[in-house]
Amino acid sequence: MTSPDVLVRVATARGVTTLTLDSPHNRNALSTGLMTQLLSGLAGAVADEAVRVIVLDHTGPVFCSGADLKETAAAYASGTVPAGMLGDVLAALWECPKPVLARVGGPARAGGLGLIAAADLAVCADEATFAFTEVRIGVIPAVISATVLPRLHSRAAAELYLTGDTFDGRRAAEIGLVTASVPADGLDDAVRGYCDSLVRGAPGALAGAKELLRRPGTAELRAELARLSAVSTGYFLSDEGREGVMAFRERRPARWVPALDD
Repeated sequence: MTSPDVLVRVATARGVTTLTLDSPHNRNALSTGLMTQLLSGLAGAVADEAVRVIVLDHTGPVFCSGADLKETAAAYASGTVPAGMLGDVLAALWECPKPVLARVGGPARAGGLGLIAAADLAVCADEATFAFTEVRIGVIPAVISATVLPRLHSRAAAELYLTGDTFDGRRAAEIGLVTASVPADGLDDAVRGYCDSLVRGAPGALAGAKELLRRPGTAELRAELARLSAVSTGYFLSDEGREGVMAFRERRPARWVPALDD
């Protein structure tokens, strides 16, 4: 019996565990397999007393493209969609007692922004791009709102949720999505600098400081994620959601997009 593909690679050195999304063939999309392995890697890092900091990294040019729409389309017949599992991933990142730092070297879309917002710190390359593209495929950024909205300025959230427009790393830092945006050739140095600072903190004190910073609290977040997961699933299973997913996969405008005049 062959082992499943490794979609999240785990490496630990000097008190830092790096969880690397390693599914470049689909731009590190949030498939059930990837999310399952990410949860496992995160749990292992939390259980290891030698680990002080967790870094969320990626292979390939894209940090995370969001939901795996190929898997989503295939799952429609069952009446469930893999996006429902994202709530468990975001909760695990949010509740993690150890500092979590996202290293974003390339584009992130939709659910990928939820991962970034769930991390305590996030550093991106200036050239990285971001977008809440959900409305363009007939769904809404429901689940990720539990972690994204506490980070974003409200006017920016309204603009970017409703338009689905793309923005760069500098804008992401201005609106609170990431901690810092740096030139691509300085990204690793910036991540290393944060890790060097974080490992100086006492483990119990870091966990306590994170508890102070959590808004909403753990119980409230879990309840909100459960509610938003149900909302998200409803949109994916709606007529608009099905049409949007198929239009995206077929590389055509969805039927609600007005035809342009010649």
